[in-house]
Amino acid sequence: MAAVARPVLGLDRGGDGPPLVLLHPLGADRHVWAPVWDRVAAHREVVSVDLPGFGGSPPLPDAVVPTPAALARAVAAGLAAHGLDRFHVAGNSLGGWVALELALAGRAESVTAIAPAGLWPEPLMPRRGAARRLARAALPAVALLARSERGRRLALLGTVAHPERIPPADAAHLVRAYATAPGFEAVDGAMRAGRFLGLAGIRVALTLAWPEHDRLVARPGRLPERARSVVLDGCGHLPMWDDPAQVAAVLLEGSAVAAAP
Repeated sequence: MAAVARPVLGLDRGGDGPPLVLLHPLGADRHVWAPVWDRVAAHREVVSVDLPGFGGSPPLPDAVVPTPAALARAVAAGLAAHGLDRFHVAGNSLGGWVALELALAGRAESVTAIAPAGLWPEPLMPRRGAARRLARAALPAVALLARSERGRRLALLGTVAHPERIPPADAAHLVRAYATAPGFEAVDGAMRAGRFLGLAGIRVALTLAWPEHDRLVARPGRLPERARSVVLDGCGHLPMWDDPAQVAAVLLEGSAVAAAP
């Protein structure tokens, strides 16, 4: 894949084993993988990445439309700067689409996509943005809101099946990341305007995981026969806090075939 300008990535790296890159959903950052980190890092070198425009990664240059394919090119360039040219990759929602782009481009040993964006039958309408305006308005009180189970449920029920399982500090971080990401509008617009049509072209081990209670991304009616498709029982669109053990198992199983000697 061609390099792009400013391949600067915020990332965390640790663990032991074949490298597994983790990519977060739209409006989040690499912190979403914290609940599964230790379980996965016992068997893989884990590299959790902030996509351009989120967390510690600057947005792409203004001249570059931040499509998932462009984000994948930036991630590949940034990881190459850290000595990672090929790796296992997994992502959730937008991160799942970017992971699929990396696999299609030949950078991945395996790919696991949890509720991947982009497999919808046609491009989506632009988002109005009311929820993000509400999140920004709530920022001064977000720490107080997140202290109560009711507050966490109010803030996160659309994406998490069990908001009560999220620690207050993590819930507040999720809201702040969603409200303040500088790349949100541009990336959201580019994502919703397109589709991922390359599933049939992915030649490495492919796992597609579908949270049982996902309210945001529907499972397509048809998938490639060679794709491994699993259901995350009892989980919402953002499943890491709903069931860390189940999510970690899917990540490890998805990269196990290619990781074996």
